[in-house]
Amino acid sequence: MLTGALPDPAAPGRVLRTIAGGFLVQDRDAGRLAPADLRCVSARAPDAAELRDLAFAWRVAKHVKSNAIVYARDGATVGIGAGQMSRIDSTRIAAAKAADLGARLGLGRSAAVGSVVASDAFFPFADGVLAAAEAGARAIIHPGGSMRDAEVIAAADAAGLAMVLTGMRHFRH
Repeated sequence: MLTGALPDPAAPGRVLRTIAGGFLVQDRDAGRLAPADLRCVSARAPDAAELRDLAFAWRVAKHVKSNAIVYARDGATVGIGAGQMSRIDSTRIAAAKAADLGARLGLGRSAAVGSVVASDAFFPFADGVLAAAEAGARAIIHPGGSMRDAEVIAAADAAGLAMVLTGMRHFRH
């Protein structure tokens, strides 16, 4: 039985998870993102529709297990990959889910075509960005902060993707 009021999701707090032999205690992810917090680092800036979808995908990624990749388009998720040991695997799983959705809807193409991608943490290598571009994504939002950010941004530019950085990482276990 639960008692009491629900906590304010923006309030600081702790999250407790049981693990074998103990507990994992981490700060609650209470971060919220304002449009002014975004930093465009690519040659192409996202358009207004892409910005709306990027903000939506970022909110969804906050609630997905770590190594979260969210493909979204028109205010809806079209593919989610999560909980993998590598970000590229999550990117590929999300792209496969979007391709399956496109087939089920009879689109004749992946639902990822024209989508945006959110990642809960930085892309450590350009491979995830390139996989998102191959799937048909047009823009990416992620925290940035990798020692290979320049390589990742260059890959986005080469693929014609818009890329914005949040400076904030989501982390859900």
